[in-house]
Amino acid sequence: MTVKVAEQQMKHQDSASVDIRYRYWRFHIMLGMYLGYAGFYLTRKTFNYTAPALIADLGLDKGDIGMMGTMFYLMYGLSKFVSGIISDRSNPRYFMGIGLIASGVVNIVFGLSSSLFVLASLWIVNAWFQGWGWPSCSKLLTTWYSRTERGFFWSLWNTAHNVGGAMIPLLVGFLTFHYSWREGFIIPGVISVLIGLFLCWRLRDKPTSMGLPTVGQWRNDKLELAQENDGIGLKPKQILWSYVLNNKYIWLLAFSYVLVYIVRTAINDWGNLYLTEQHHYSLINANASVSLFEVGGFVGSLVAGWGSDKLFGGNRGPMNLIFAMGIFLSVAALWLMPLTNFVFQSAGFFAIGFFVFGPQMLIGMAAAECSHKDSAGAATGFVGLFAYMGAALAGYPLAMVLKQFHWTGFFVVISVCSAIIGLLLLPFLQAQFNQRSGRAY
Repeated sequence: MTVKVAEQQMKHQDSASVDIRYRYWRFHIMLGMYLGYAGFYLTRKTFNYTAPALIADLGLDKGDIGMMGTMFYLMYGLSKFVSGIISDRSNPRYFMGIGLIASGVVNIVFGLSSSLFVLASLWIVNAWFQGWGWPSCSKLLTTWYSRTERGFFWSLWNTAHNVGGAMIPLLVGFLTFHYSWREGFIIPGVISVLIGLFLCWRLRDKPTSMGLPTVGQWRNDKLELAQENDGIGLKPKQILWSYVLNNKYIWLLAFSYVLVYIVRTAINDWGNLYLTEQHHYSLINANASVSLFEVGGFVGSLVAGWGSDKLFGGNRGPMNLIFAMGIFLSVAALWLMPLTNFVFQSAGFFAIGFFVFGPQMLIGMAAAECSHKDSAGAATGFVGLFAYMGAALAGYPLAMVLKQFHWTGFFVVISVCSAIIGLLLLPFLQAQFNQRSGRAY
Protein backbone atom coordinates (compact mmCIF):
# COMPACT_ATOMS: atom_id res chain seq x y z
CA MET A 1 0.00 0.00 0.00
CA THR A 2 2.83 2.37 0.87
CA VAL A 3 4.58 1.61 -2.42
CA LYS A 4 1.39 2.41 -4.39
CA VAL A 5 0.97 5.70 -2.54
CA ALA A 6 4.60 6.59 -3.26
CA GLU A 7 4.15 5.76 -6.96
CA GLN A 8 1.03 7.92 -7.14
CA GLN A 9 2.86 10.80 -5.47
CA MET A 10 5.75 10.48 -7.94
CA LYS A 11 3.31 10.46 -10.89
CA HIS A 12 1.57 13.51 -9.47
CA GLN A 13 4.91 15.30 -9.05
CA ASP A 14 5.93 14.37 -12.61
CA SER A 15 2.59 15.60 -13.94
CA ALA A 16 2.92 18.87 -12.03
CA SER A 17 6.45 19.33 -13.37
CA VAL A 18 5.25 18.75 -16.95
CA ASP A 19 2.41 21.23 -16.45
CA ILE A 20 4.80 23.89 -15.18
CA ARG A 21 7.23 23.39 -18.05
CA TYR A 22 4.48 23.35 -20.66
CA ARG A 23 2.90 26.57 -19.40
CA TYR A 24 6.28 28.27 -19.12
CA TRP A 25 7.33 27.49 -22.67
CA ARG A 26 3.91 28.09 -24.21
CA PHE A 27 3.94 31.62 -22.80
CA HIS A 28 7.46 32.36 -24.04
CA ILE A 29 6.85 30.79 -27.44
CA MET A 30 3.69 32.85 -27.92
CA LEU A 31 5.56 35.99 -26.85
CA GLY A 32 8.38 35.19 -29.29
CA MET A 33 6.01 34.44 -32.18
CA TYR A 34 4.01 37.61 -31.54
CA LEU A 35 7.03 39.90 -31.39
CA GLY A 36 8.64 38.07 -34.28
CA TYR A 37 5.71 38.32 -36.66
CA ALA A 38 5.14 41.96 -35.78
CA GLY A 39 8.85 42.39 -36.57
CA PHE A 40 8.35 40.82 -39.99
CA TYR A 41 5.68 43.44 -40.65
CA LEU A 42 8.13 46.19 -39.69
CA THR A 43 10.40 45.11 -42.56
CA ARG A 44 7.60 44.20 -44.98
CA LYS A 45 5.52 47.38 -45.07
CA THR A 46 8.36 49.93 -44.97
CA PHE A 47 8.22 50.22 -48.76
CA ASN A 48 4.49 51.05 -48.82
CA TYR A 49 4.81 54.01 -46.47
CA THR A 50 7.99 55.45 -47.95
CA ALA A 51 6.86 55.23 -51.60
CA PRO A 52 5.99 58.98 -51.94
CA ALA A 53 9.43 59.92 -50.57
CA LEU A 54 11.15 57.43 -52.91
CA ILE A 55 9.34 59.00 -55.87
CA ALA A 56 10.30 62.53 -54.80
CA ASP A 57 13.91 61.80 -53.84
CA LEU A 58 15.03 59.22 -56.41
CA GLY A 59 12.79 60.15 -59.33
CA LEU A 60 10.99 56.78 -59.39
CA ASP A 61 7.56 56.71 -61.00
CA LYS A 62 4.37 54.86 -60.07
CA GLY A 63 5.17 52.13 -62.58
CA ASP A 64 8.45 51.39 -60.77
CA ILE A 65 6.65 51.30 -57.43
CA GLY A 66 3.92 49.04 -58.82
CA MET A 67 6.45 46.67 -60.39
CA MET A 68 8.37 46.30 -57.14
CA GLY A 69 5.16 45.71 -55.20
CA THR A 70 3.93 43.02 -57.61
CA MET A 71 7.29 41.22 -57.64
CA PHE A 72 7.33 41.30 -53.86
CA TYR A 73 3.90 39.66 -53.59
CA LEU A 74 4.77 36.92 -56.08
CA MET A 75 8.13 36.10 -54.48
CA TYR A 76 6.62 36.21 -50.99
CA GLY A 77 3.91 33.73 -51.97
CA LEU A 78 6.46 31.38 -53.56
CA SER A 79 8.70 31.66 -50.52
CA LYS A 80 5.81 30.76 -48.20
CA PHE A 81 5.34 27.44 -49.98
CA VAL A 82 9.01 26.49 -50.44
CA SER A 83 9.92 27.69 -46.94
CA GLY A 84 6.94 25.79 -45.54
CA ILE A 85 8.34 22.51 -46.90
CA ILE A 86 11.79 23.32 -45.50
CA SER A 87 10.45 24.53 -42.14
CA ASP A 88 8.72 21.18 -41.48
CA ARG A 89 12.20 19.66 -41.28
CA SER A 90 13.84 22.59 -39.49
CA ASN A 91 13.93 24.04 -36.01
CA PRO A 92 11.60 27.08 -36.05
CA ARG A 93 13.75 28.66 -33.36
CA TYR A 94 16.47 29.33 -35.92
CA PHE A 95 14.45 29.27 -39.13
CA MET A 96 12.21 32.14 -38.06
CA GLY A 97 14.96 34.02 -36.20
CA ILE A 98 17.48 33.90 -39.05
CA GLY A 99 14.77 34.84 -41.56
CA LEU A 100 13.91 37.96 -39.56
CA ILE A 101 17.59 38.90 -39.10
CA ALA A 102 18.17 38.54 -42.86
CA SER A 103 15.09 40.65 -43.62
CA GLY A 104 16.34 43.34 -41.25
CA VAL A 105 19.77 43.37 -42.92
CA VAL A 106 18.16 43.69 -46.37
CA ASN A 107 16.14 46.69 -45.15
CA ILE A 108 19.30 48.34 -43.81
CA VAL A 109 21.10 47.86 -47.13
CA PHE A 110 17.99 49.10 -48.97
CA GLY A 111 18.15 52.31 -46.96
CA LEU A 112 21.75 52.83 -48.08
CA SER A 113 21.01 52.25 -51.80
CA SER A 114 19.77 54.46 -54.64
CA SER A 115 19.82 52.45 -57.90
CA LEU A 116 16.44 51.19 -59.09
CA PHE A 117 17.94 47.83 -60.09
CA VAL A 118 19.58 47.40 -56.67
CA LEU A 119 16.43 48.50 -54.84
CA ALA A 120 14.21 46.14 -56.85
CA SER A 121 16.64 43.23 -56.35
CA LEU A 122 16.87 43.86 -52.61
CA TRP A 123 13.09 44.02 -52.27
CA ILE A 124 12.68 40.67 -54.03
CA VAL A 125 15.32 39.16 -51.70
CA ASN A 126 13.44 40.64 -48.76
CA ALA A 127 10.24 38.94 -49.95
CA TRP A 128 12.06 35.59 -49.90
CA PHE A 129 13.13 35.96 -46.26
CA GLN A 130 9.72 37.33 -45.31
CA GLY A 131 8.30 33.92 -46.24
CA TRP A 132 10.22 32.30 -43.37
CA GLY A 133 7.93 33.68 -40.68
CA TRP A 134 4.46 32.27 -41.34
CA PRO A 135 5.37 28.54 -41.75
CA SER A 136 7.50 28.59 -38.59
CA CYS A 137 4.63 30.04 -36.58
CA SER A 138 2.20 27.51 -38.08
CA LYS A 139 4.46 24.68 -36.98
CA LEU A 140 4.79 26.05 -33.45
CA LEU A 141 1.05 26.68 -33.12
CA THR A 142 0.19 23.14 -34.21
CA THR A 143 2.73 21.44 -31.94
CA TRP A 144 2.37 23.50 -28.75
CA TYR A 145 -1.42 24.14 -28.78
CA SER A 146 -4.06 21.45 -29.23
CA ARG A 147 -7.11 21.34 -31.50
CA THR A 148 -9.82 22.38 -29.03
CA GLU A 149 -7.88 25.44 -27.82
CA ARG A 150 -5.88 26.34 -30.93
CA GLY A 151 -8.50 28.70 -32.37
CA PHE A 152 -8.04 31.19 -29.55
CA PHE A 153 -4.24 31.01 -29.47
CA TRP A 154 -3.90 31.16 -33.26
CA SER A 155 -6.22 34.17 -33.35
CA LEU A 156 -4.27 35.82 -30.54
CA TRP A 157 -1.05 35.38 -32.52
CA ASN A 158 -2.81 36.54 -35.69
CA THR A 159 -3.41 39.98 -34.17
CA ALA A 160 0.34 40.54 -34.59
CA HIS A 161 -0.61 41.34 -38.22
CA ASN A 162 -2.71 44.24 -37.00
CA VAL A 163 -0.27 45.44 -34.35
CA GLY A 164 2.63 45.40 -36.82
CA GLY A 165 0.42 46.96 -39.50
CA ALA A 166 -0.57 49.77 -37.14
CA MET A 167 2.96 50.41 -35.84
CA ILE A 168 4.76 50.67 -39.15
CA PRO A 169 3.02 53.77 -40.60
CA LEU A 170 3.57 55.59 -37.31
CA LEU A 171 7.25 54.64 -37.05
CA VAL A 172 8.12 55.07 -40.73
CA GLY A 173 6.04 58.24 -41.02
CA PHE A 174 7.85 59.78 -38.05
CA LEU A 175 11.32 58.79 -39.32
CA THR A 176 10.62 59.92 -42.89
CA PHE A 177 9.12 63.24 -41.79
CA HIS A 178 11.89 64.12 -39.30
CA TYR A 179 14.84 62.54 -41.12
CA SER A 180 14.48 60.81 -44.51
CA TRP A 181 13.11 57.66 -46.13
CA ARG A 182 16.50 56.02 -45.58
CA GLU A 183 16.06 56.07 -41.80
CA GLY A 184 12.55 54.70 -42.46
CA PHE A 185 14.24 51.51 -43.67
CA ILE A 186 17.38 51.42 -41.52
CA ILE A 187 15.78 51.82 -38.06
CA PRO A 188 13.07 49.14 -38.58
CA GLY A 189 15.82 46.93 -40.01
CA VAL A 190 17.91 47.29 -36.86
CA ILE A 191 14.87 46.61 -34.65
CA SER A 192 14.09 43.45 -36.64
CA VAL A 193 17.66 42.17 -36.31
CA LEU A 194 17.39 42.54 -32.52
CA ILE A 195 14.02 40.76 -32.45
CA GLY A 196 15.47 37.98 -34.62
CA LEU A 197 18.28 37.44 -32.11
CA PHE A 198 15.64 37.27 -29.36
CA LEU A 199 13.79 34.55 -31.32
CA CYS A 200 16.96 32.47 -31.67
CA TRP A 201 17.35 32.71 -27.90
CA ARG A 202 13.78 32.07 -26.68
CA LEU A 203 11.92 29.92 -29.23
CA ARG A 204 12.01 26.12 -29.02
CA ASP A 205 11.18 23.19 -31.31
CA LYS A 206 8.53 20.53 -30.60
CA PRO A 207 7.62 19.56 -27.02
CA THR A 208 8.91 16.02 -27.65
CA SER A 209 12.37 17.40 -28.45
CA MET A 210 12.43 18.78 -24.91
CA GLY A 211 11.40 15.55 -23.22
CA LEU A 212 7.74 16.56 -22.91
CA PRO A 213 4.68 14.60 -24.08
CA THR A 214 2.87 15.75 -27.22
CA VAL A 215 0.28 18.46 -26.68
CA GLY A 216 -2.49 15.94 -27.48
CA GLN A 217 -1.26 13.64 -24.73
CA TRP A 218 -0.77 16.50 -22.28
CA ARG A 219 -4.30 17.87 -22.76
CA ASN A 220 -5.91 14.49 -23.54
CA ASP A 221 -7.45 16.06 -26.65
CA LYS A 222 -9.06 13.30 -28.75
CA LEU A 223 -9.11 15.31 -31.98
CA GLU A 224 -5.46 16.22 -31.52
CA LEU A 225 -4.46 12.64 -30.70
CA ALA A 226 -6.24 11.39 -33.83
CA GLN A 227 -4.14 13.71 -36.00
CA GLU A 228 -0.92 12.95 -34.11
CA ASN A 229 -1.41 9.19 -34.62
CA ASP A 230 -2.35 9.47 -38.28
CA GLY A 231 0.15 8.61 -41.01
CA ILE A 232 2.91 7.47 -38.66
CA GLY A 233 5.95 6.14 -40.49
CA LEU A 234 5.34 7.88 -43.79
CA LYS A 235 8.28 9.48 -45.56
CA PRO A 236 8.35 13.29 -46.04
CA LYS A 237 7.63 13.02 -49.79
CA GLN A 238 4.65 10.74 -49.13
CA ILE A 239 3.32 13.17 -46.54
CA LEU A 240 3.71 16.15 -48.88
CA TRP A 241 1.93 14.39 -51.74
CA SER A 242 -0.88 12.67 -49.82
CA TYR A 243 -1.68 15.32 -47.23
CA VAL A 244 -0.97 18.55 -49.14
CA LEU A 245 -0.71 18.34 -52.93
CA ASN A 246 -3.32 15.58 -53.35
CA ASN A 247 -5.67 16.79 -50.61
CA LYS A 248 -8.93 18.21 -52.02
CA TYR A 249 -9.60 20.17 -48.82
CA ILE A 250 -6.27 21.97 -49.12
CA TRP A 251 -7.12 22.95 -52.71
CA LEU A 252 -10.53 24.29 -51.68
CA LEU A 253 -8.89 26.34 -48.94
CA ALA A 254 -6.23 27.58 -51.37
CA PHE A 255 -8.79 28.82 -53.91
CA SER A 256 -10.86 30.48 -51.19
CA TYR A 257 -7.68 32.17 -49.91
CA VAL A 258 -7.11 33.74 -53.33
CA LEU A 259 -10.50 35.44 -53.07
CA VAL A 260 -10.09 36.45 -49.41
CA TYR A 261 -6.83 38.21 -50.26
CA ILE A 262 -8.33 39.92 -53.29
CA VAL A 263 -10.96 41.47 -51.01
CA ARG A 264 -8.50 42.19 -48.19
CA THR A 265 -5.89 43.83 -50.42
CA ALA A 266 -8.45 45.70 -52.52
CA ILE A 267 -10.09 47.34 -49.51
CA ASN A 268 -6.80 48.03 -47.77
CA ASP A 269 -4.94 49.43 -50.80
CA TRP A 270 -7.75 51.18 -52.67
CA GLY A 271 -10.02 52.24 -49.81
CA ASN A 272 -8.62 55.73 -49.27
CA LEU A 273 -8.71 56.44 -53.02
CA TYR A 274 -12.37 55.36 -53.12
CA LEU A 275 -13.28 57.75 -50.31
CA THR A 276 -11.36 60.69 -51.79
CA GLU A 277 -12.71 60.24 -55.33
CA GLN A 278 -16.22 58.98 -54.75
CA HIS A 279 -17.09 60.76 -51.51
CA HIS A 280 -14.61 63.67 -51.69
CA TYR A 281 -12.97 63.01 -48.32
CA SER A 282 -9.72 64.73 -47.43
CA LEU A 283 -6.73 62.36 -47.39
CA ILE A 284 -6.51 62.63 -43.60
CA ASN A 285 -10.16 61.68 -43.11
CA ALA A 286 -9.94 58.91 -45.72
CA ASN A 287 -6.88 57.37 -44.02
CA ALA A 288 -8.55 57.67 -40.61
CA SER A 289 -11.61 55.84 -41.91
CA VAL A 290 -9.60 53.07 -43.62
CA SER A 291 -7.46 52.61 -40.49
CA LEU A 292 -10.52 51.08 -38.83
CA PHE A 293 -10.13 48.17 -41.25
CA GLU A 294 -7.15 46.99 -39.14
CA VAL A 295 -9.03 47.63 -35.89
CA GLY A 296 -11.92 45.50 -37.15
CA GLY A 297 -9.43 42.82 -38.17
CA PHE A 298 -7.94 42.72 -34.68
CA VAL A 299 -11.37 42.11 -33.12
CA GLY A 300 -12.55 39.76 -35.86
CA SER A 301 -9.54 37.46 -35.54
CA LEU A 302 -10.13 36.98 -31.83
CA VAL A 303 -13.87 36.39 -32.23
CA ALA A 304 -13.37 33.91 -35.10
CA GLY A 305 -10.76 31.87 -33.24
CA TRP A 306 -12.59 31.86 -29.93
CA GLY A 307 -15.91 31.04 -31.59
CA SER A 308 -14.53 28.12 -33.58
CA ASP A 309 -13.22 26.61 -30.32
CA LYS A 310 -16.14 27.29 -28.01
CA LEU A 311 -19.14 27.14 -30.34
CA PHE A 312 -18.06 24.45 -32.81
CA GLY A 313 -15.62 22.28 -30.85
CA GLY A 314 -12.56 23.05 -32.96
CA ASN A 315 -14.27 22.69 -36.37
CA ARG A 316 -13.32 25.82 -38.35
CA GLY A 317 -15.89 25.28 -41.13
CA PRO A 318 -19.07 26.82 -39.67
CA MET A 319 -17.29 29.92 -38.36
CA ASN A 320 -15.50 30.33 -41.68
CA LEU A 321 -18.84 30.25 -43.51
CA ILE A 322 -20.45 32.74 -41.13
CA PHE A 323 -17.59 35.18 -41.66
CA ALA A 324 -17.66 34.64 -45.44
CA MET A 325 -21.31 35.70 -45.48
CA GLY A 326 -20.34 38.70 -43.36
CA ILE A 327 -17.71 39.73 -45.93
CA PHE A 328 -20.32 39.77 -48.69
CA LEU A 329 -22.86 41.74 -46.66
CA SER A 330 -20.35 44.32 -45.37
CA VAL A 331 -18.81 44.88 -48.83
CA ALA A 332 -22.30 45.34 -50.30
CA ALA A 333 -23.21 47.76 -47.50
CA LEU A 334 -20.14 49.94 -48.13
CA TRP A 335 -20.79 49.91 -51.89
CA LEU A 336 -24.52 50.64 -51.79
CA MET A 337 -24.44 53.12 -48.90
CA PRO A 338 -26.33 56.18 -50.25
CA LEU A 339 -24.86 58.65 -47.76
CA THR A 340 -21.48 60.35 -47.51
CA ASN A 341 -21.05 60.05 -43.78
CA PHE A 342 -17.74 59.55 -41.97
CA VAL A 343 -19.25 57.45 -39.17
CA PHE A 344 -21.15 55.11 -41.50
CA GLN A 345 -18.28 54.65 -43.94
CA SER A 346 -15.82 54.06 -41.09
CA ALA A 347 -18.20 51.47 -39.67
CA GLY A 348 -18.23 49.83 -43.10
CA PHE A 349 -14.45 49.52 -43.17
CA PHE A 350 -14.46 48.23 -39.59
CA ALA A 351 -17.06 45.57 -40.52
CA ILE A 352 -15.16 44.43 -43.62
CA GLY A 353 -11.94 44.16 -41.60
CA PHE A 354 -13.79 42.24 -38.88
CA PHE A 355 -15.14 39.66 -41.31
CA VAL A 356 -12.14 39.44 -43.68
CA PHE A 357 -9.59 38.71 -40.95
CA GLY A 358 -11.71 35.81 -39.66
CA PRO A 359 -11.17 33.63 -42.78
CA GLN A 360 -7.71 35.14 -43.27
CA MET A 361 -6.78 33.49 -39.98
CA LEU A 362 -9.07 30.44 -39.98
CA ILE A 363 -8.20 29.23 -43.49
CA GLY A 364 -4.51 28.99 -42.64
CA MET A 365 -5.32 27.14 -39.43
CA ALA A 366 -7.76 24.81 -41.22
CA ALA A 367 -5.05 23.98 -43.76
CA ALA A 368 -2.69 22.90 -40.96
CA GLU A 369 -5.45 20.82 -39.36
CA CYS A 370 -6.51 19.18 -42.65
CA SER A 371 -2.96 18.02 -43.22
CA HIS A 372 -0.44 15.76 -41.51
CA LYS A 373 1.04 16.84 -38.21
CA ASP A 374 4.50 17.01 -39.84
CA SER A 375 3.35 19.04 -42.85
CA ALA A 376 1.77 22.06 -41.16
CA GLY A 377 4.39 24.39 -42.65
CA ALA A 378 3.97 23.00 -46.17
CA ALA A 379 0.15 23.09 -45.97
CA THR A 380 -0.05 26.66 -44.71
CA GLY A 381 2.73 27.71 -47.07
CA PHE A 382 0.86 26.18 -50.01
CA VAL A 383 -2.37 28.06 -49.31
CA GLY A 384 -0.25 31.14 -48.57
CA LEU A 385 1.17 30.94 -52.09
CA PHE A 386 -2.37 31.21 -53.44
CA ALA A 387 -3.21 34.00 -51.00
CA TYR A 388 -0.52 36.25 -52.41
CA MET A 389 -1.55 35.43 -55.95
CA GLY A 390 -4.83 37.01 -54.85
CA ALA A 391 -2.97 39.99 -53.42
CA ALA A 392 -1.18 40.43 -56.75
CA LEU A 393 -4.52 40.28 -58.61
CA ALA A 394 -5.78 43.12 -56.43
CA GLY A 395 -3.03 45.34 -57.83
CA TYR A 396 -2.61 45.94 -61.55
CA PRO A 397 -5.53 43.73 -62.78
CA LEU A 398 -7.99 45.43 -60.42
CA ALA A 399 -6.58 48.80 -61.48
CA MET A 400 -7.54 47.93 -65.07
CA VAL A 401 -11.07 47.04 -63.95
CA LEU A 402 -11.24 50.35 -62.12
CA LYS A 403 -10.03 52.22 -65.19
CA GLN A 404 -12.61 50.62 -67.50
CA PHE A 405 -15.63 50.21 -65.23
CA HIS A 406 -14.94 52.72 -62.44
CA TRP A 407 -15.94 52.05 -58.83
CA THR A 408 -19.02 50.08 -59.84
CA GLY A 409 -16.80 47.50 -61.58
CA PHE A 410 -14.45 47.48 -58.58
CA PHE A 411 -17.22 46.60 -56.13
CA VAL A 412 -18.85 44.10 -58.48
CA VAL A 413 -15.56 42.17 -58.64
CA ILE A 414 -14.95 42.05 -54.89
CA SER A 415 -18.64 41.31 -54.19
CA VAL A 416 -18.51 38.31 -56.54
CA CYS A 417 -15.28 37.19 -54.85
CA SER A 418 -16.98 37.47 -51.45
CA ALA A 419 -19.90 35.32 -52.58
CA ILE A 420 -17.68 32.59 -54.06
CA ILE A 421 -15.66 32.38 -50.82
CA GLY A 422 -18.77 31.10 -49.07
CA LEU A 423 -19.46 28.51 -51.78
CA LEU A 424 -15.92 27.13 -51.62
CA LEU A 425 -16.14 26.79 -47.83
CA LEU A 426 -19.48 24.92 -47.79
CA PRO A 427 -17.83 21.44 -47.71
CA PHE A 428 -16.21 22.39 -44.39
CA LEU A 429 -19.54 22.65 -42.57
CA GLN A 430 -19.09 19.04 -41.54
CA ALA A 431 -16.18 17.86 -39.45
CA GLN A 432 -12.92 17.48 -41.35
CA PHE A 433 -12.13 13.86 -42.16
CA ASN A 434 -8.76 12.35 -42.84
CA GLN A 435 -8.64 11.09 -46.41
CA ARG A 436 -6.49 8.06 -45.54
CA SER A 437 -7.99 6.73 -42.34
CA GLY A 438 -11.53 8.14 -42.51
CA ARG A 439 -11.24 9.47 -38.96
CA ALA A 440 -12.51 12.93 -38.05
CA TYR A 441 -9.92 15.34 -36.76
